[in-house]
Amino acid sequence: MFEALSERLSGVFDRLRGRGALSEADVDAALREVRLALLEADVALQVVKDFIAAVRLRAVGQEVLRSVTPGQQVVKIVHDELVAALGGAGAVGINLAAAAPVPILMVGLQGSGKTTTAGKLALRLGEKQRKKVLLASLDTQRPAAQMQLQQLAERAGVSSLPIIPGQTPLQIATRAMDTARREVFDVVVLDTAGRLSIDAELMEEVRQIRFATNPAETLLVVDAMTGQDAVNTARAFNEAVGVSGIVLTRMDGDARGGAALSMRAITGAPIKLVGVGEKLDALEDFHPERVAGRILGMGDVVGLVERAAETLDQAEAEKLARKMAKGAFDLEDYAAQLRQITKMGSISSILGMLPGLGKMKQQLGDAKIDQSMLKRQGAIISSMTPKERRTPDIIKASRKKRIAAGSGTSVQEINKLLKQFDDMSTMMKRMNKLGQKGLMRQGLSALMPQGRRPF
Repeated sequence: MFEALSERLSGVFDRLRGRGALSEADVDAALREVRLALLEADVALQVVKDFIAAVRLRAVGQEVLRSVTPGQQVVKIVHDELVAALGGAGAVGINLAAAAPVPILMVGLQGSGKTTTAGKLALRLGEKQRKKVLLASLDTQRPAAQMQLQQLAERAGVSSLPIIPGQTPLQIATRAMDTARREVFDVVVLDTAGRLSIDAELMEEVRQIRFATNPAETLLVVDAMTGQDAVNTARAFNEAVGVSGIVLTRMDGDARGGAALSMRAITGAPIKLVGVGEKLDALEDFHPERVAGRILGMGDVVGLVERAAETLDQAEAEKLARKMAKGAFDLEDYAAQLRQITKMGSISSILGMLPGLGKMKQQLGDAKIDQSMLKRQGAIISSMTPKERRTPDIIKASRKKRIAAGSGTSVQEINKLLKQFDDMSTMMKRMNKLGQKGLMRQGLSALMPQGRRPF
């Protein structure tokens, strides 16, 4: 998400930073390119107009034109306005400030990922907030929709409303609330039916359910990949039934990002959550300032640290660190490290959260280095014997052929893995030998192989 927009804006701002002073004409020329980049990213036209006007009002003032670093000042202004367009500083959480059981109504079009998101939300509320959650499917339109939500509830470790054939969506919603009161649930997630397009019947059904259940949250689920259509869907639902928050799905996909930048301005409702993968735990808070930072190539280090804290095994990480410090690092440790990285997500998503690594991310993408590479390397190590993992030096031609056959890879890939491991081991031995003071004196160049430079 946002790759194309980020690349375009980076080019614009690199040129601005390279100038010692800026004239009003320089700012206007840069803003024309920003405008085109936003329109290409599928941001709504009125949102683009308002955004450029707000940036220009500040960017041609004395604070920029007379600044010591005018290019940096323009970038800061654009960042601030991006944050404002995305909803302001700080994530907006799910509202549970109501008497239990708290109803949460999920609405949206068919195919937006609404039912899966309902399961993800139930898991999140159950695990992170220790809530007793009841999932209820009101979808009598789509075959097996109720069964799908029941299976998601089992995977999430929460309860689901028993299926009674023949009931209307309104009857199911009423029964769900009665069951939740009787069995003392904290939250009821009501998954309504979707349609392939917005119609009067759908809106009337949602209105009736909303009136009967009085939800604390009416969350609209929209697919970020649909671009401007997602914005049109949000506008229609907001005008018809009112939405309190938006969930953008497929934010990890190859989309242009315009939907995210348009939602708040079009509906007035904040983006509260984003779906970032197919797994049931791939649902995250939406932080406008972090997203703005990633768009402008500033990264999201806080998000990366949070993701690491949630996914990495602390005990295993400490064990690996101790072995690295002693220089006693083998292929079993390397495999454990690969597993830790895989838990955090794709390489491209991790790089996207690091400041200034947009170009490296693009190069890695061009080289097609991603999860498939990690999986192949994991398969190669799994095909080795315990002795081979502990002492890689014994892996010669015949062993390589056997490992290649067992892992479905080639001897060349095994050679590449062993070379990477050897380079890593050499670097760790040098770190151990130099110590902290030696590293501080000599810098990164002391760790690099002979004849190479770190940058």
